[in-house]
Amino acid sequence: MRIYHNQLAQTLKQGFQPIWLVFGDEPWQKQDALAQIKSHAKHQGFAEIVRFSVDDKFNWQTLCQEYAAMSLFSSLRIIEVELTSNKIADAGVQALAQILSQLHQDVQLIMHGPKLDAASQNRKWFKSLAAQGCFLPIYDIEGKQFSQWLIKQARALQLNLTNEVIELLTELFAGNLSALAQELQKLAILYGQQTITIADVELLVINQAKFNPFQLTDTLLVGDLKKCLSMLGQMQHDGSTFASLVWFIQKEISQLYQMLTLQHQGRSQQEIFKQFRIWDKKKPLYQQALNNISLTNAEQALARLAQVDLLSKTSSDFNQHILLSDVLISLFHSQLSANFSLDYE
Repeated sequence: MRIYHNQLAQTLKQGFQPIWLVFGDEPWQKQDALAQIKSHAKHQGFAEIVRFSVDDKFNWQTLCQEYAAMSLFSSLRIIEVELTSNKIADAGVQALAQILSQLHQDVQLIMHGPKLDAASQNRKWFKSLAAQGCFLPIYDIEGKQFSQWLIKQARALQLNLTNEVIELLTELFAGNLSALAQELQKLAILYGQQTITIADVELLVINQAKFNPFQLTDTLLVGDLKKCLSMLGQMQHDGSTFASLVWFIQKEISQLYQMLTLQHQGRSQQEIFKQFRIWDKKKPLYQQALNNISLTNAEQALARLAQVDLLSKTSSDFNQHILLSDVLISLFHSQLSANFSLDYE
């Protein structure tokens, strides 16, 4: 049988599987799957766990002997086998065939390891194990599925996240379920069922870095480009994800463009601040931005940011953070930056 991670809980309820095969490289799903399988087995009376780590020097007969042995501590046992490589020598193949001939319901065998390619899944030893048990391949969660996973985890923790927070967390933690799961648990402890806003996430998640995107955009609003570029370089050094920086900068410049448009149409800054719900402590920053940034510059910066985002996804030949620096400069000096191509090769 072959299932996926989101089918695991239901499959466990359907009855005993003598063999579980969990293979893949995404750590959170893998650890969660193993924890669920072992927890379920323990509730069924499998009180003892015996663990093996298999490398090229492993003696496979020790596994066969353990499987066949009677335990002094529990009649029901879990045997967990971690494969450090998916290449199994002849001795391993023979040992697994021997175990398959002795399968019984007193031992729960769990085997896990790195991602299996198609050739490995078609090997006789693996197909024989999968036919007698359950294969759970672990795949990366990306795009829409990542957001769905986030919403599901938040619901399980009874978290009340705004759509803006969900979008931000998706950008900040894309591809890192383990880190995101930890942050969601922190949010659950601190806020319970309260509505969680961007400001709350800033306090907990973003402030862990030496510089954060909120500080970067605040510095951009007042026009301190020298400090902005220094912060951007430090954030690159600290490992800030490019996607999260793009999200923050795009959000800020897009809002500025809308505010500048309204100002150009004759709306007062106070009316604009009220419409966009600008906090009092932020109003001086936006006042400087609205007084010093032109509508043309904001439009040019958005266009160049779209180019940078596209280049980052289609080519690895560019320093993404240098291109992002160009966007920040163009917000104040679009005529200067317009003379330079982003494709600097």
